[in-house]
Amino acid sequence: QVQLVESGGGLVQAGGSLRVSCVASGIFFTINTMGWYRQAPGKQRELVAIITSGGTTTYADSVKGRFTISRDNAKNTVYLQMNSLKPEDTAVYYCNAGRVGVVRFDYWGQGTQVTVSS
Repeated sequence: QVQLVESGGGLVQAGGSLRVSCVASGIFFTINTMGWYRQAPGKQRELVAIITSGGTTTYADSVKGRFTISRDNAKNTVYLQMNSLKPEDTAVYYCNAGRVGVVRFDYWGQGTQVTVSS
């Protein structure tokens, strides 16, 4: 059974930092891309950051310079270090694990709430 379990969300004041983690289990193929998406109330889910198995990263413009994504391939774990948080970063953050090719999949975690107070 495939599971993506996020942890590390919470409440923080503006300007503060949080680190969220996601562990993927039950996946027996290389995960091409792991990433973080977020969804604020009344808004669509949006990309925050993704990282390939080779370490190539992509960030949303809104988080560049503040957030850092990293991953441990051996542990199928992805991290998101969030610094200089702003109230507009408040959202549910979802972990994603994907693979393309002959064997393809697209799995999501249950989400973790990040709330930034002003």
